[in-house]
Amino acid sequence: MKNTLPALMVFLGLTIQAQVVTTVPCDQMGLSVNVSDTNMVNLYHPGHYLTWPGTSNVIEWIISDKQGNVIVQDILIDEQSFTFQINVPLTDTLLVSAQLTNDSAIHEGSPVNCLIEDALYWKEDVFPSGTPYGRWTFVYESVGVDQNPVGIDPIDLNRKPVLLNVIDYLGRESKESNRPLIYIYDNGRVEQKVVFD
Repeated sequence: MKNTLPALMVFLGLTIQAQVVTTVPCDQMGLSVNVSDTNMVNLYHPGHYLTWPGTSNVIEWIISDKQGNVIVQDILIDEQSFTFQINVPLTDTLLVSAQLTNDSAIHEGSPVNCLIEDALYWKEDVFPSGTPYGRWTFVYESVGVDQNPVGIDPIDLNRKPVLLNVIDYLGRESKESNRPLIYIYDNGRVEQKVVFD
């Protein structure tokens, strides 16, 4: 008898899928350079792996020079890597901005909104064999910063609003009856009421 329901579900083609929603704090995310050459860079964002569902991950990438001129920008959905071509002197520094948002993944009561900013420079080194090489490298190895407002609690829709003030049409506080008054609540709601004696 215990196996009847699963067998029936398989027979009818019914499946139950659970959606897992998970993320980590922004300060546990940082960018890395996967591959680079003098005119090509491939960056990796761990937020795609660390924030689920991945299909709702949106990463806005902006690469600019030190003067703030945008070199390349793109918005990627459900992607962890960003590859771009560049044509700048190797002595230049590239500013990198990657903002991850995911409205389906909630962290501490708010949707994920994580910004990572860093800079790339061309680093030259020598292999143990004596062969020189170079690659684009992050200057600061920055971590993400949560862009959700600080100190604002998530809205509790079941909480009863608190009456802040009662005023008349001239903006004066009033508790009089038998005349229209304006009731102002802490959740932004405003009502016009007439209380009769």
